[in-house]
Amino acid sequence: MLAELRRLSWGAADILVAYGRGEQPPYGFPKALSVDEGGEGPVSAADLAVNQWLLDGLGQAFPAADWTLLSEETAKEQLTAGEPLAAEWLWILDPLDGTKDFLQGTGEYAVHLALAHRGVPVLGVVLLPEMEQLWLGVTAALAGGGADGSSGKAWCENRAGERTPVRFSGRRALDELVLVASRNHRDARLEQLLAALELGDTKAIGSVGGKVATILRGETDLYISLSGKSAPKDWDMAAPHAVLEAAGGAFSHADGRPLSYNSGDIRQAGCLIASHGPAHSALCERTAAAMATIDPGFAV
Repeated sequence: MLAELRRLSWGAADILVAYGRGEQPPYGFPKALSVDEGGEGPVSAADLAVNQWLLDGLGQAFPAADWTLLSEETAKEQLTAGEPLAAEWLWILDPLDGTKDFLQGTGEYAVHLALAHRGVPVLGVVLLPEMEQLWLGVTAALAGGGADGSSGKAWCENRAGERTPVRFSGRRALDELVLVASRNHRDARLEQLLAALELGDTKAIGSVGGKVATILRGETDLYISLSGKSAPKDWDMAAPHAVLEAAGGAFSHADGRPLSYNSGDIRQAGCLIASHGPAHSALCERTAAAMATIDPGFAV
């Protein structure tokens, strides 16, 4: 399975980089037409091409597999509000996470693939095409461990298959922790929360996968998602969640509740915290207390 995921991931990278540079994409996909020409722009063309590449690739590689494939691009046709998919094993895919960054040319976009078992992500793939980094995580639940305290495995690969281990920072005190935040999704409540937490430095990075990768590389220590008028979806969170958990980090609601997938509601609403782990409980406690003052009644 990992061999196929590598092949599909680097193929997706080639497709996205070609569309991003206005070049002819590989594997027979058409070059993007501009909106002026009456066609889809590069973002839509790239999104749809990678979606087809991943869905077709998984289907052809594992024709007899007893799992269901769910993508951001197919969700409207597949999902009924309030009803989970009848799937014990479910792939949750985001062919292009960080659309604005792709459009703006920052390079901070990602591809997410996650395999969930009964609503719990057990395998995650986060591809950062422009950095040529492929993060893979196999949680203890899928690796056959967990009950005896053993952990999962997570690592980064380049195209040559050379592995780099996860390198969490050694920062532990809350006032030393470095936060990675969204460049495009911030509101007054989040600014108030960050002030209340009194953390260290803050960095802005696009894509949830890109943010979690900065934690895995030790550049930052935590990421906070605070939903407002909109909320991230299952496909935004599942793959980064799986990789971070496999690496020994933590990803939960601010009250400590685990994230749930394929619940009948694709929104990952509330206040979600991803971190390198050691300060997670303290972060959750302080965040929940701060939100009770900032936005009373908000379900974290």
